[in-house]
Amino acid sequence: MQHAIQGRMMRAVVQRVSRAVVDIDGITRATIGRGLVILLGIRGSDSAPDLIWMADKIIHLRIFPDEYGKMNTSLADINGEMLIVSQFTLYGDCRKGRRPGFSLAAPPEIAEPLYNQFIEEVKRQGIPVATGIFQADMAVDLVNDGPVTILLDSEKTF
Repeated sequence: MQHAIQGRMMRAVVQRVSRAVVDIDGITRATIGRGLVILLGIRGSDSAPDLIWMADKIIHLRIFPDEYGKMNTSLADINGEMLIVSQFTLYGDCRKGRRPGFSLAAPPEIAEPLYNQFIEEVKRQGIPVATGIFQADMAVDLVNDGPVTILLDSEKTF
């Protein structure tokens, strides 16, 4: 599936984990075992094609070891889980000054429906999903397996 929509760029930090937990106000909200933690950044111009591409890309990334120890299997292949956390700070612009600007991040009224659509797309593809709460102050505790951390964006700039 070719995807290159100018001006749109959903971002994700993908971390392979052996386990992860999200706490909100000291209460455990979600836990997963082996799988992926996704920190998802949504830009104001993102749309359904961006989130569908991103969900499919993440689910099928071959970043889990096969029987020979090579990164050759995907989350779908291992029947892994996904923890998805909204992360507007992925659009923090630190090029000027010392305080990040967040003008490229989607405002909540745009970001929250897209975040929820992303979750539904991942579920639709058969992946067990746990989530944080949109706009909540969360504590994410994870064991990065490898460590393996991948940066993705829907414009494929990295």
